[in-house]
Amino acid sequence: MNVRDYNRAAWNHQVATGNRWTLPVGPEVIAAARRGEWSVLLTPTKPVPREWFPPLVGLDVLCLASGGGQQVPILAATGANVTSFDNSPAQLARDREVCDRDGLTITTLEGDMRDLSVFPDASFELIFHPCSNGFVPDILPVWREAARVLRPGGTLLAGFTNPVLCLFDDAKMERGEFVVRHRIPYSDLTSLTDEERRWYTDRNEPLCFGHTLADQIGGQLEAGFLLAGFYEDGGEKWKLSEYIPCFAATRAIRV
Repeated sequence: MNVRDYNRAAWNHQVATGNRWTLPVGPEVIAAARRGEWSVLLTPTKPVPREWFPPLVGLDVLCLASGGGQQVPILAATGANVTSFDNSPAQLARDREVCDRDGLTITTLEGDMRDLSVFPDASFELIFHPCSNGFVPDILPVWREAARVLRPGGTLLAGFTNPVLCLFDDAKMERGEFVVRHRIPYSDLTSLTDEERRWYTDRNEPLCFGHTLADQIGGQLEAGFLLAGFYEDGGEKWKLSEYIPCFAATRAIRV
C-alpha cells in the first residue's frame, strides 16, 4: 500500500466529514490575532507558550503538515510570511478558504512532510509542525529536512503522540482495560490483523504509526537541533489520559 496516497485520500475524506482538525477558525479569531490576541496548538488541548515564538512580523514560517484552516491563518494574521505544506489538497483548501475570506496572503503547496526538496536550504526561520508525523511510517527524514530548510538559529516547534498510547489493545482500552498488545514502533500496516485494518480502511480513516521516543526526540538531536523546550498534554479524553499524558511538544533550535 502507498501510505502517502492512502492518507491523502483519507484526510480529504476527513475534511468532507467534519473532523475537528479540518474545521476553519471564524473571522473573530483572525480579527483577534491581528490585535495580538492569539494562540495555536501543537497538541490537542494545550496552547503553545507564546515565549516559544520569535517575533512573528515578517518572519518566514513553514507550517508543516498543519493544514485545516486553523493554525496557518492565525499565524498569517500575526504578520508572518506563512507557507502551508500539507499532503491533503482539501486541508490546504481550508487554509486558503480562511485566508481568502479574511484578506490574508499565504502560500500553499501539496507534498510529503518527509520530502521538502521544493524548498532551498535555509528558507525559513520557524517551522510549526503539530501532531501529524503519526501519519508517516518514518519520521527521521522529517527532522533532517526540517533542519535543512531552517536557517541557523531557526526554531522547530513540533507536537507528537506519546508512543505509550500504541501499546494497548484499543478495544479493551475503551473499556478501561489496559492490556499490552503491541510493540513500539507501532504500525497500522503490520501491528493489526487484516480484519482490524479493514475496519479503518473501509471507513477511510487515516493509517497511523507510533514512533519511538528515540526517533521523536533523539531524531531531532541527530538532525542538528538543540532541545530548548518541552511540555506534555493530556490530550483527548481517552482512559489512558487519566494516568499519563498522551501527547508532547518540543521547541528545538537549529544549530
